[in-house]
Amino acid sequence: MLLDRSKAPEFVIPGDFDISNPTEFHTSNGIKVFLFSTPLLEAVKIEVICKSSKLHLPLSKFQVPSFTLQLLTEGTQRFSEEELSEFFDFHASEVHPFSGFSQEGINLLTTKKHLNSVLPVFLSLFIEAIFPEEKIQKKKALRKIGLKMEREKNASRASMLFRNCLFGSQHPYGQETLESHLDEVNREDLLDYYQTKLWNKAEIFVSGDFNSEEILKLMEELSAIPKVDLESKIAEYSIEGIESCQEEKPDSVQTSIRLGNWSIPKNHPDYIPLTVFNTVLGGYFGSRLIKNIREDKGHTYGIFSSLGEIDDHNYWVISADVQKQFRQEVLEEIDKEIRLLCEVPLDEDELELVRNYLIGQMLGKFSNAFDLVDRFKAVHFSGEDFSFYQRQLEFFRKFNSSDILEIGKKYFSKEKFIEVLVG
Repeated sequence: MLLDRSKAPEFVIPGDFDISNPTEFHTSNGIKVFLFSTPLLEAVKIEVICKSSKLHLPLSKFQVPSFTLQLLTEGTQRFSEEELSEFFDFHASEVHPFSGFSQEGINLLTTKKHLNSVLPVFLSLFIEAIFPEEKIQKKKALRKIGLKMEREKNASRASMLFRNCLFGSQHPYGQETLESHLDEVNREDLLDYYQTKLWNKAEIFVSGDFNSEEILKLMEELSAIPKVDLESKIAEYSIEGIESCQEEKPDSVQTSIRLGNWSIPKNHPDYIPLTVFNTVLGGYFGSRLIKNIREDKGHTYGIFSSLGEIDDHNYWVISADVQKQFRQEVLEEIDKEIRLLCEVPLDEDELELVRNYLIGQMLGKFSNAFDLVDRFKAVHFSGEDFSFYQRQLEFFRKFNSSDILEIGKKYFSKEKFIEVLVG
């Protein structure tokens, strides 16, 4: 039978899919370890993710966590930066510290062949980093240059101001980074954060092919990671947001727009329906906002809406860079598209297009072993596990236009949105 290449293959909606949650272990000092078995895969990945302790610092010191992570691999008691870099390169391994608003930590990617050699050196980064003074000064100088460049970029500036509007300027998640904040960072701060706060509420995510004996040995070795458990101090910083912010740049030909508000967490019963509403509005390249403002009017190269989270705070935001002369029209069209989604049911063609997109995109995120870890982490910190995706698939298969209208009326029909314009 000849294949008719003039027709696209029919999209088949899959039935339920079953994914086993990782096996949970504990190190001897009580740190949770989530093990993802990857049979026949030689790669090993170890991710140590901690709850950011930024809220335990005064506002003037809120750059300390970022600098601490950046300088973790700049030298230890036994190795210089160059020696560390050469060691990991020689053993085909990568080490990546990371620092965000709500989480921070460090990852190791290596092979099972080299794990026994690499792991002790990786673990030394948790207790032996020295934070050389000359490296600190170099990082501060580079960061100051980066700050100046970020202020010149409308998009970066708009994202910062949007957080400022959400949280207020006197909250660590809303405060603007200034050169004076960088001047406040010193080696004593980094050492104190490293020794007393950095590994706060650590959890370890391991993917690899291990037998039971190897697992026991690995748990014993991972016990070298310090256990820190700081009490929550969120109440010390109040959230005092504002509704709008506009920063004019006379020479700019574009305006960066951020439009949004607070939202709901992943464990809320309305969250999955909300992801569908967001997708229809601006969550993919066939969305209402793309068709209207990019394709029909040509006012932007891209406009998208997304759901985000910072620590325990959830928000949604529409982001776009538009021609400055049409920014008011764009804002009016955004408002129109939101109102239409709240009042007019989707027709059957759009409903099925979005359904197929969502299911295809979701299943595509489970294509390899490391994807499983990422998908688990994406919901784990909201108190969920892989059953979240089973419920998500079930909703994607069955939702109708009434579900979208209900979400729109509940969350978008009455609220006044935070509006940020830069440019």
